[in-house]
Amino acid sequence: MTHNKFVEKFTSEEIEAVNKLKAKLPEILKTAFQLKEEEEEPELYTLWGISLDKDSTDEKLDVLLIKFLRARELDLDQASKMLSDSIAWRKEFKTDSILNEEFDDTIFGGVGYIHKNDKEDRPVCYNFYGELDQEAVFGDIQKFIRWRIQLMEKGVQLIDFTTVDTMVQVHDYKGVSMFGRTANSKQATKEIIKIMQDNYPEFLSTKFFVNVPWWGSKIFKLIRPLLPEATVKKFVVCSNDELIETLSQSIPIENLPIVYTQQGTKDAGSDIAIKSEHKTIDTTHTEEDITTKTVEHTTLTETTESTSRKAEKQPVGVTDNNNNNKEVD
Repeated sequence: MTHNKFVEKFTSEEIEAVNKLKAKLPEILKTAFQLKEEEEEPELYTLWGISLDKDSTDEKLDVLLIKFLRARELDLDQASKMLSDSIAWRKEFKTDSILNEEFDDTIFGGVGYIHKNDKEDRPVCYNFYGELDQEAVFGDIQKFIRWRIQLMEKGVQLIDFTTVDTMVQVHDYKGVSMFGRTANSKQATKEIIKIMQDNYPEFLSTKFFVNVPWWGSKIFKLIRPLLPEATVKKFVVCSNDELIETLSQSIPIENLPIVYTQQGTKDAGSDIAIKSEHKTIDTTHTEEDITTKTVEHTTLTETTESTSRKAEKQPVGVTDNNNNNKEVD
């Protein structure tokens, strides 16, 4: 009998798929570490604190594996490849030690941070797209990418895969203008989207869009019919005059950053103390380009959760770090 509330909700098809994927873990690890077929089984690898052991009875492993399976519509071969490729990426990118790295809070503190939990005890990640100093934030693309992956890893560290298996993303567009993004910001966005799609499946519970400019709201209405219903259900667009009321339906008002509860700069008491004001991150001139760039803004944090399913990979659509084709994480 299961004691994990997420495993309890698995369908019979999902249970079968998880068991098959678990049995393939030695093969997946061999491929990820580029070991020859005749070599001994690789040492066990731990992903997000969970041992990838085919003989494990830890139900947290089942919750982890189902993320990769759902991101690939329960296709065993595709899910196996996704997991193997992700482990190989983590080794090459040195993701498992990224939490030990330090980044300049005066540059990145105003870009995003994790601050407390929602009413379901899920961690909440706040992402700010307006008034950014693009040269400072994106001047070194790889540094920005490593900072953003570290932020995602900090969020995953707060997920126990027993009572919590997803996180909340809040995307704040206050101060975003319609024109003028740097080449570096575009390249960084492109790379982050791919990393989140490929390596952080099914980590999004809800994504709030706040302080959205008039043109952003218009674009969302245009692209909404193109998005899968499961994705749309995860999106909440807050009107400016009901921002606190809407956020507090899911996040206790005492858990909201000070930027939303009183006048002042971003935050007091957040995961990263905010020490600077923002400069600008923008979109380009035509409505088609504005749509594309708005989509890129929403994906910088995918946060959550990674969007690895096919629907999120269409030219016009919204992707997220928490990856799937039917749902955006």
